[in-house]
Order: sequence, then C-alpha cells, then structure tokens
Amino acid sequence: MWRQLRIYLAWIGLHFLLIITISCRDIVWLVAHKVTILPSSFRRALLTYLHIAGIDRGYGYFAPNVPAGYKLVFELHYPDGRVEYELPGVNSAAAGLRVATLLDEIGRTRSDPLREYIIKTLAASVGREHPGVKTVRAVFGSLNLPSPAEFERGKRESYDFLYAYDFSRAEGPAKAENP
Repeated sequence: MWRQLRIYLAWIGLHFLLIITISCRDIVWLVAHKVTILPSSFRRALLTYLHIAGIDRGYGYFAPNVPAGYKLVFELHYPDGRVEYELPGVNSAAAGLRVATLLDEIGRTRSDPLREYIIKTLAASVGREHPGVKTVRAVFGSLNLPSPAEFERGKRESYDFLYAYDFSRAEGPAKAENP
C-alpha cells in the first residue's frame, strides 16, 4: 500500500514538474522578447542562453508550435542562356534539419540586410559548386500546407513568393524583390 502511494506521489510530482518547466519556458520567452521591465542586459543573456540551448523554438505549453515551412530555390543562369534550378544541398539528415531551421530563421527575421546576407552566403556556396554560372537568383517562399480534408481530396502543398535576390559573379550589390 505505501509503495503504491509513493509511486503515485512520484508520478504526480513528475507530472507537475513537467508542467511548471514548460510553463516557465514560455514565461522566459516573454522576458527574452522584451515583454517585461527587466533590464536589456538580462534579456540579452537569457536570449543567448535560449539560442545556445536550442529551446527558443518548438513546443509551447499546450501544443507543438509547428512553424510555417519555407523553401529556397536557386536559379543558376549561365552565359549561354541555360537556366538550372538548385536547392540548398545537404549531406545528412542532421544537416537537412539544420538547413530547415535556418530557412525558418530567415523567414522569421525582420531584418532585410540580415536576410539578404544569409541568402547571399548560401548562394555563394551554390555558385562555387557551379563555376560557369553567370548569375544566381535566390527565390525564397513560404510553404502552404493543405488541411487534412484538402489533402484527402488530393491537394498538395503550394508556395507563396516572399523574396528574390539576384547575385552576379562580380559580387555587386544584390537586387531584392519584395511583393
């Protein structure tokens, strides 16, 4: 009888510990995003910790926070007029997850210069893999998933255009399009 009671109490304690932990994570998010009166140095330190720990995205208190998906496509334009399309390449599932996370961060950023810099870095990598390319156009879009009912009727994902950047081999400034 006492052993069973201890097991129940331990289970209840663990249950409430998990609830409190997850709830505090959302409170910490509020603090990190300046929705508080705490000093900015504390908020920066907290946000840095959340990023390093990898707990700044993902699950909230009640349900998973599934972010919108994003896609980056590179149009490779050659001097002879030929055009090829390339996606960011990865060598493993872990690298694929990192690229997907990077695309989520690009989609969430409000800083146009930061977004352009990150995409330019990725485009430069693709340009090195294709030495004959004249210009690279990076097209960034958001993924629209169908509802379960739409999926059953045969509808598949679609993409909305968000940004496009043109980069030349001369490394000049990028031209950005924004709808």
